[in-house]
Amino acid sequence: MTSKILVVDDDASHRTMLRAVLSAEGYQVQEADDGDTACREVEKNIFDLVLMDLRMKRLHGDAAQKRIYAISPTTPVVIMTAYGSVRSAVKSLKAGAHDYLTKPIDVEELKILVAKTLHHRRLEEENLNLKERLDANFDFGGIIGRSPSMRELFETLSLVAPSEATVLIQGESGTGKELVANAIHHNSHRKDRPFVKVNCAALPETLLENELFGHEKGAFTGATGPKKGRFQLADRGTLFLDEIAEMAPATQAKILRVLQEREFEPVGGARTVKVDTRIISASNRNLEEEIAAGRFREDLFFRLNVVRIKVPPLRNRSADIPLLADYFLERYAEKNHRHLKGFHPRAMDLLLQHAWPGNVRELENVIERAVIMARGDRVDPSHLPKTLQDQDASNSAKEPVLASGRSLKEVEKEMILKTLEDMGGNRTRTADTLGISRRTLQLKLKAYGIN
Repeated sequence: MTSKILVVDDDASHRTMLRAVLSAEGYQVQEADDGDTACREVEKNIFDLVLMDLRMKRLHGDAAQKRIYAISPTTPVVIMTAYGSVRSAVKSLKAGAHDYLTKPIDVEELKILVAKTLHHRRLEEENLNLKERLDANFDFGGIIGRSPSMRELFETLSLVAPSEATVLIQGESGTGKELVANAIHHNSHRKDRPFVKVNCAALPETLLENELFGHEKGAFTGATGPKKGRFQLADRGTLFLDEIAEMAPATQAKILRVLQEREFEPVGGARTVKVDTRIISASNRNLEEEIAAGRFREDLFFRLNVVRIKVPPLRNRSADIPLLADYFLERYAEKNHRHLKGFHPRAMDLLLQHAWPGNVRELENVIERAVIMARGDRVDPSHLPKTLQDQDASNSAKEPVLASGRSLKEVEKEMILKTLEDMGGNRTRTADTLGISRRTLQLKLKAYGIN
């Protein structure tokens, strides 16, 4: 099917040039001479891409872009600008624009960007269709995300959950490892059986062993009767061992036996108890490093690591921050009987800039506090923790002063290379900070002679 592109520019000659180039590439092109007209066209028709000038005589491109996003959130908008600075273009990107081009338009760059954007939109549609198919058969249990890394996680869960495989979940603290374990169990054939959780870091070795395997009457002082352990309580169900790296070596050996033989002896007992329990474990540590340091058994690792699932940190999926923030805002506004409409744009910017060392759990705590502190109908920057506000002031102080008399491309190059340096060479974080796609960043770096 031919892709349909809306070209928006109040310069008729520029529209004619763009139509000629894009039509020659096989696209169907429609024109609009102002932002108002563009918005009306998007209300009436479905476009695969909107290519729009930033400065126009009536409704400017940045205002029109926001309205188009409200009308059709999935329609990508590429901004064209010959004015201002890279900062103004980045502002449009943060408001929802997909990418930008600088005037005078480089025809080859235009062709590449349009082709890439349309390809990206097709992939998003395919991923959305996949997610809808998964949602019809899979309960994700409160796991929220639309970023590529989360879509990959959802697809992995849909394959792993129905199996009987032992699963190892790895990820930083606060990323939602327990939610992932819940989703695996509640979408497995064991969903109607118990889902039992044990935090291995919360109990000393002697108590942990008793919790896992139970005890017989008289096993120790105070053991007035037999007690079932978590393995037995999770029989025919799932046992979730959180923070498995905190487990003592002696207990690790007993866990290994249960995985191998499906049996154990309660503390102080001689009888053998057989169980059919699926094991899901989780750790925020690198278990290979723990093995090298002699703190974790290699044979147990191989037993636990039949399927490994890595939960991405929040800083690597910043596209999910607005979605998560809105979810937590709604939850805590209802819990605290508040009526909040959303976030001030600057407050959302602060959330997007933060590195979130505490991941989703930290974001949840920040939003809960903001709901309590808010006095109006939305969350403002002043309602966020001082650390986020100080970060904003620090970032502002570090912004380079851009001298006049230089071309936009020179300023853009300086901004990109400076941001890349500040991000320690991490191209994904650089692209996220600048508000552009990683592919666009790679193309620009290649043009600078950086591979």
